[in-house]
Amino acid sequence: MITCYLRYIIDADKLGEFEHYAQLWIPLVNRFGGQHHGYFLPSEGANNVAYALFSFPSLALYEQYRIDSMQDAECLAAFAYAKSTRCIISYERSFLRPVFA
Repeated sequence: MITCYLRYIIDADKLGEFEHYAQLWIPLVNRFGGQHHGYFLPSEGANNVAYALFSFPSLALYEQYRIDSMQDAECLAAFAYAKSTRCIISYERSFLRPVFA
């Protein structure tokens, strides 16, 4: 299993737009075979940092999701929404692997 950890710098004045963007992506990741663990929006502390976590059974399946999402109408619409609203300033992506007992 591989978990994608996304750290977003968002426009604090467009939190509602970012939340809408997040709600678009959760079912899309799940539809492509991933398991979305949710978005985590600012509450206390920094008001312009948000996070998302989702997992795929393997890095190869994640990479296939990335390829497929670039040709999917709903995914492209979600990308376009973020671009048109400018709710995301930047993001960084890291990959993690779980350790269980």
